[in-house]
Amino acid sequence: MRTNVSNLFCAAAVLVVGTRVLASGWTVTNLHPAGAGQSFAYGASGAQQAGFASVGGFGHASLWSGTAASWVDLHPAGATGSQAYGVFGARQVGFANISGVQRASLWNGTAASRIDLHPAGATRSEARAMAGTQQAGTATLGGNDHAGLWSGTAASWVDLHPAGSTSSEARAISGTQQAGLAVVMGNPHASLWSGAAASWTDLNPAGATRSTAYGIFGAQQVGSASFGGNPVAGLWNGTAASWTNLNPVGGGHSEAYATLGTRQAGYTAFTINNIRRPGLWSGTAASWESLPLPSGSWGDTVATSIWDDGTTLYVAGYGVNNASGGNEALLWKRPSCPGDANGDRGVGLADIAIIIQQWDQTVSPGTGGDLDADGSVGLADIAIVIQNWAINCPPLAQ
Repeated sequence: MRTNVSNLFCAAAVLVVGTRVLASGWTVTNLHPAGAGQSFAYGASGAQQAGFASVGGFGHASLWSGTAASWVDLHPAGATGSQAYGVFGARQVGFANISGVQRASLWNGTAASRIDLHPAGATRSEARAMAGTQQAGTATLGGNDHAGLWSGTAASWVDLHPAGSTSSEARAISGTQQAGLAVVMGNPHASLWSGAAASWTDLNPAGATRSTAYGIFGAQQVGSASFGGNPVAGLWNGTAASWTNLNPVGGGHSEAYATLGTRQAGYTAFTINNIRRPGLWSGTAASWESLPLPSGSWGDTVATSIWDDGTTLYVAGYGVNNASGGNEALLWKRPSCPGDANGDRGVGLADIAIIIQQWDQTVSPGTGGDLDADGSVGLADIAIVIQNWAINCPPLAQ
């Protein structure tokens, strides 16, 4: 059968105009484990997500691989509470309450694999993020929180606390840099380090009363700043003067929690109802894209992390399920580059050619020309190519 390409483009254009869902390509999965009270997903790396679930009245550090049924309980024997904040490769970071002390912890996929990162002399500690062989977090020393850095053992602790600050926290790490906050003259200032206390850079934008950096990737940091009112999401490129306001039109307040350098994840609470809604940016306020919510009724919902493996874009977070009244961990997924059927990180005629070649064929969902992941190739896939025509997708995370 010969396929009339002109007719296909006309029919697909009708689909694009009539339905936004076809082009979005997002699926959303509730990761909430059976029997848990509440659950939160804080980190994403590859196809894995890290966070915690409330079990028997205690938080249990948790690991998922894309479904609620994949939940792995990382809670160590004897602990009275634990949480995981980050995941990188096969390892997870967070803390466990052992004998009444909150202790920074590192796991390798099982509860029994826990490594204690708690520095000597600290009264409390937690690891918030990791990259490569290093972990970033906070330890309480002498009554004050100190940002710090580990390399896999408690003895490897490096104190990042800047001179003149009353307290500090490291929230994120990428390569040789760490991001977080330092309290200066009573107010938190978004902060950047390069592995030593003396390397501290104050990122607080001009005019901001307070700010925090939550995420980092390469040369970019993301977080929020307050200018006499609610926090607004923004990004930096290594200096306070580089601040870019990401708060979209109609946003009452917003925060960005994670970045891939070209995409940022977080939430916006619009003034129309002041309910937090999850979404992504691509470097500007105007680029805001809301993420879909699961079926049912949902309250405050946020996106906390983002990862791109070259095939799939993963966004993890959590939201209030109004049916249960509690927070539940969530995962959003879509093709890494919508419209890109041939994997060249661009959208154009070559992708149309693949769709025509596979027309009406049954394929593995989300492969080749099946851009809407419904298991077949047809007009809906042409529509996705048209809506994303000539887009060059962001480079992959390294």
